[in-house]
Formats: sequence, C-alpha cells, structure tokens
Amino acid sequence: MPRHKLAHQTLRFFSTQNTHLQDVGPLSSRLKSRSVIRFTGPDSVKFLQGLLTNDVRQFDDSVHDKVSNLASTNMPTVGTRPVYAALLNPQGRFLFDFFLYRPPRLDEKLDPTGSGPGPRDDEMGLFADVDGSMVDELVETLKRYRLRSKVDIEHMGDEFCCWQRFGGNLSDKSSSVEEPEVAGVGYGGSIDSSSMSSAQGSERGWQWFKDPRLDCLGFRGIFPSGAPPPLVEAGKEVAEENYLLWRLEKGVAEGPNEIPKDEAIPLEYNLAGLNAISFDKGCYVGQELVARTHHRGVIRKRVLPLKFLDDNGKEVEQKVAPKSVVVNASSGKKVGAVTTALGSRGLGLLRLEEAFKGSSALAIQGNEDVKVVAIRPKWWPAEWFLDNQERADTA
Repeated sequence: MPRHKLAHQTLRFFSTQNTHLQDVGPLSSRLKSRSVIRFTGPDSVKFLQGLLTNDVRQFDDSVHDKVSNLASTNMPTVGTRPVYAALLNPQGRFLFDFFLYRPPRLDEKLDPTGSGPGPRDDEMGLFADVDGSMVDELVETLKRYRLRSKVDIEHMGDEFCCWQRFGGNLSDKSSSVEEPEVAGVGYGGSIDSSSMSSAQGSERGWQWFKDPRLDCLGFRGIFPSGAPPPLVEAGKEVAEENYLLWRLEKGVAEGPNEIPKDEAIPLEYNLAGLNAISFDKGCYVGQELVARTHHRGVIRKRVLPLKFLDDNGKEVEQKVAPKSVVVNASSGKKVGAVTTALGSRGLGLLRLEEAFKGSSALAIQGNEDVKVVAIRPKWWPAEWFLDNQERADTA
C-alpha cells in the first residue's frame, strides 16, 4: 500500500495488521490533548527559572546559532531550541509538564535574504505547550506564584495549537534534518507558490523543532490555528492516538494524566533522561526531593514500555485498563502497575529488579491470561540498570 494511503489508516490498522509506525511516515498529528499559554513581561524568564525543573535562561540570549529544526534551505532557521521542563509541588511531586518556545525576534534573520517576518513587538513572549485538560488550573497555579513579578500569563488555546511530526523516515540524529516533502518551504527567495498552502503554515515564522526530550520522538511545534503547519497538507494529519502509540513504544509518558499529578516522583518517570531536569541551575519549587533522590543514586522503579500478550504469545487488544496491577505470575507478588494502555501497548511503573528477571512471567492481577512483557528502551542509559538486569528485552 502506498505510504500516503497507509498514513490515513486508523490506529487499529497499525496495531492489528502487523504494520508499525516505524514502517510508515513521516506522520503528523495535531495534539488536541495539549493547549498553549503565553508568558509576556520583563520578568518572564526569571519567573519560570524559579519555578521549573529545567534551566530556561537560554531564552534571554540574543544569539542563537545552534538550532536543530526541520527546515529546507529557505525555511526559517532561527529561534531558540525548545525546553522541556516540569512544575512540581513543594514536596517534589509532579504537577504539569511544559514545552517552552521563544519565537524568532524581529531583528533575527529568517531566511537568506533577511526578509522573513517575525512576531510583532506586542506579541513577543514565551509560549508553552501544556496539558489541555488542566490548562485553567495550571494558569491559576502559576498566577498564585507570580506575586510581584512583572509577567502576564494568558491562555492562547483558541489562537494556537500543538503538533507532533513522527514515525518512519525521520532522522534520529541531532545533526541531521529531514528533507521537506515539497519543493519550496519558507519565506523570501525562490518560494514555490504552488506549495505555499500546504507548507508555509503562517506569516510569522513558526517552525518545527526537534523534540527536546529524545531525537527518536521526532519534531514538535506550536502553530497558529486555522491552517496546517509547514509540511502538512490540509486534511492529511493522522489521529493523535497514533502519536500516543509512538510514545508508548518509546516508553515516554506525557502530561498529568499519564504522570499522576501530586503523586509521581519525577525521576521514576524518567524526566532526568528526557532532558527535563537541570541539577545545577539553582533553586526551584520541589528541588530538594529531586536532588536527594538523584544523589542517592538508585531508582528502583521506573516507567517503561509494556506489551500485552495472550497465552499463545499474540498481542491482545483492549483488555488492560490503566491502574491494573502487574504481578509476578508465579509468586503473585506485586511488581507495579499499568499507567497508560492503548490496545496491546502500554506504560507501567514497575520495580526494575522484578520487571527484567528472565525467569519471571508477568501478568495482570485478576486477569492472568493477559501476560505482560516489560521492554528496555534503547535510549535508557546503562547506569539505570542493576547488574542483574542486563538480560532485558530491547525496544
């Protein structure tokens, strides 16, 4: 089946017909589960620096010459790389995650001729891609921390939306950029006018960036609503569930529905490995627990990819619910719990020693005919494993 037709098939096709997202694509999804807020005012960076787990001082820089973005030779290549970070409660538990962006400035060159437009002065600020189901609560939480800081916080979900570009044929090396699917993309110079409607996206210089968590996740961006982003033709996007499946297979949780709000310990959900935490930036809300856990050195539970099988080793569909308990089928001992599930794939917070014992079969408590296979992601650092965990499967 041609790639362009395969990309329109539903998630069920990918998960039941032995067709994997790695074999098709690139694919693009509008992330309807996410929304956008904007920070404006002279204290924006200082305000966020004192709240979030990552170092955001790069947004104060005036020169940004090392940006990994999805571009052609005449597409905008400026702007600061996005930052992934989290807001914690004072006890160091997860509340919300953020993808922070700083749009190109008016005095920065957007194309070889320098003619590309950027945001107007009254629109400048930092934009954040955040969870959409709790955006009002998030804005209220941020405003409580604002005190006398000169920063305004606005919900911009009606004007902007979040997108992810993922799947096969996307480079996983940070030094590489994918070639565009159209002849001309961007501003000024030799733009192919026939491709403008499908590729330009907007007149303000919004662009794709490499996902700041992992190269294998693809590209991410915030774009004005009402028109498809660059490299996405109108009506050609795929359902967000396909991106969810892509993340599940990589072992990456996202948002407070998958990283339980007020409960999750950031290091158990791999936020350090996903470039969400700086250990030398100074103080932020909840830092003490994160630093103590990090310097202790051993994380015995982590979120990891799961595969659900029947007794014959075939993948099962729609039989596992989030919060299902995962047990050692032989002893009945609890190993952990499923945090997210979609068809035959999921994520689980499991004790690593039990999850990767080759002799132990895992199963769903109360539904022992569903077997659970824990998978070791390729991107995990070697130091995340104890000596007896080297026999783990690899995703």
